[in-house]
Amino acid sequence: MTAPDPDLAQQAIEHCYEQDWSDGLPLVPASQPLVDRFLAEARREPDEVIGRLPQFERVVTVELAAINAAMAGCRPEHFPVVLAAWDALMLERAATGGGWQSTSGPAPLIVVNGPVRERLGFNGAGGAFGPGFRANATVARAIGLIVRNVFGVRPHVLEQATQGLPGRWQICLAENEEESPWEPLAEETGAPAGASAVSATLLRTCEFVDNRHTSDPEQLLADFADTISRTGSWIFRHAGAGIVFCPEHAQLLAGAGFGKTEVRAWLAERCGRAVRDLAAAGKDGLSDNGVRHADGTRPEEFDRLLPGDSRTHLPLLVAGARNAGISMVVRLFGEWSGTAVRIDDELQRTGRQS
Repeated sequence: MTAPDPDLAQQAIEHCYEQDWSDGLPLVPASQPLVDRFLAEARREPDEVIGRLPQFERVVTVELAAINAAMAGCRPEHFPVVLAAWDALMLERAATGGGWQSTSGPAPLIVVNGPVRERLGFNGAGGAFGPGFRANATVARAIGLIVRNVFGVRPHVLEQATQGLPGRWQICLAENEEESPWEPLAEETGAPAGASAVSATLLRTCEFVDNRHTSDPEQLLADFADTISRTGSWIFRHAGAGIVFCPEHAQLLAGAGFGKTEVRAWLAERCGRAVRDLAAAGKDGLSDNGVRHADGTRPEEFDRLLPGDSRTHLPLLVAGARNAGISMVVRLFGEWSGTAVRIDDELQRTGRQS
């Protein structure tokens, strides 16, 4: 077999840069035969519309998604996961409105459940939020390239992020179902047990909670409540958050009798700040449309952060290694749809089971 010509490959990569298709990293040149292999995995019509940005009259088709998934470095067999992740994001009101252009620069959080995790090599154990795994990195990157190249949301043009997030297009992880004491996120949303499915939403940021010094479940939850309740995250009357528990934290809580319902109820009651704390940050007032501002006249009371204790306000899942008590708080851009999109249907169309 003749070795590929690296000079020709470099020319193709530079051509992609010249067309302004790249997010800054080299792209895989998307030849028609390669794109056709992606489309064969999906078994959907290439011109099927799967997303719209009405304010700019731009639409995403299956074929355009395939082109960008190929350029992102996905393998063809990853494409059904890309489509499921995209479909899940299209259930988010912000993702079909102005979310991609927000000054906060939100990033998608993509969570993969079910047997497809192992079959395609999605990481949900150590380093779940980090690099090193092709499936995690390229599926997330594919979403970013679709937004960039099809919706046209690019930095300094339609994207208005003041600073943006370091992980803007890179937060895709599998849930560590094997070490979780609770039902998987997809199953909690109504997907059948053992189904391969994807959940997704937009995040403002994520913040770690390092707590390996206590075995008291309420002390542990108090640490999460304090992290979730910092005043810097409050813009409106309420805000949503989620937690990606490490296995050690999840197992400690479950061993003390806390299921997901109990965790949410505990946090919903205690996440918030005293009005005096909000006043110190100029956020004790509330306008008619729920935007926080300085007031100085409100009575001393406790403002709750979370609008409720449902999974749409506080999604919970488990990922990471069982080697330290370090978990991640994620801040929702809006209210999560609470719905997972099954991958199984796509895989069964191609004659495979997952």
